Amino acid sequence: MTSEVDERLIAKLGELSARSDALNERLVDPAVSCDPTQSIAITKELGKLRRLVEPFKTFQKVRMELEETQAIIADSAQDSDLRELARSEAPILQSKHDQILDSLKAAIVTDEDASISSIIMEIRAGTGGDEAALFARDLYQMYMKFCERKGLKVEVLDQSGSDIGGLKEVVFNVKGPGVYRLLGYEGGGHRVQRVPATEGQGRIHTSAATVAVLPEPEEINIQINWDTDVDEFVSRAGGPGGQNVNKVSSAIRLCHKETGITVSMRDDKSQHKNRSKARRLMTTRLYDHQRQAAAAQRDIVRRSMIGSGDRSERIRTYNFPQNRVTDHRIKLDLYHLDKIVQGDLDQLVEALQTSDKEQRLKNL
Repeated sequence: MTSEVDERLIAKLGELSARSDALNERLVDPAVSCDPTQSIAITKELGKLRRLVEPFKTFQKVRMELEETQAIIADSAQDSDLRELARSEAPILQSKHDQILDSLKAAIVTDEDASISSIIMEIRAGTGGDEAALFARDLYQMYMKFCERKGLKVEVLDQSGSDIGGLKEVVFNVKGPGVYRLLGYEGGGHRVQRVPATEGQGRIHTSAATVAVLPEPEEINIQINWDTDVDEFVSRAGGPGGQNVNKVSSAIRLCHKETGITVSMRDDKSQHKNRSKARRLMTTRLYDHQRQAAAAQRDIVRRSMIGSGDRSERIRTYNFPQNRVTDHRIKLDLYHLDKIVQGDLDQLVEALQTSDKEQRLKNL
């Protein structure tokens, strides 16, 4: 028997299929096909819908075949050989029906996230002094190894080191198919419990770092007048880096007047390159600001479960003495921290994806 959730899902997919059919009709209209602006927009929307509509049409065909087969089985007036054939085919059709339906469930609730192939991640040391900076570095290295295993492309945009080799902060871009589905759950507060290298008496310390994950879509429809909407401040880059980095005014800080969002970039010797990187990061942060504001009500249940990326939020604890990682959002304990810090995040990510999918399906 099809559940209420399944029926809502099928109804939603039916709406999307009807939308796809209507767009295809518009696309063959001469008035639309001759207008590049309209035709390009429609083609892009059809491309996004195709991921759901094509398997849904296959599902509809299988469902119809299953219903016809079940009707033959239930009809005592039918030929006995035909009913026997229907009985042998029914389990195969039912299995195919359920398999496609399960894949559609996963697809419809993750469709928006799956389309994001570029993100910007920010890791910052929190409470804990030098040990927090070392923990931030360890998180960064963990994500780098995970990205390497998944074949994701990483570009470091900015970083600031500590005196003992840690990271006060690091900002980097990650690109690859479905990257937001893989790393989108990492936003929030991360806590570590271990004996620091600087601890002489073997005492366990607790330190923290924060992670933000910002989607960077291919097209960001945000209009920014860099002359009037943003204040720009130029200064000398601080910290180690040789003669040039400290003597030339290459560091850039941008402040968006309306929202108060600020961005600093000092990683490159070139003022022009730092400005370009800062503007790119500013645009992404403004996009994320608008996206979260617009989706605040819609996503309130999801954010309460998987985290909003708010940096005061504790989402995960890394306990080295017990070789344990605890994800507090889904109450999951894993006892192979040694593998996780080497980039083996698959079990964590899959558990978060499953929990997220179940919650989203309940709220369709």
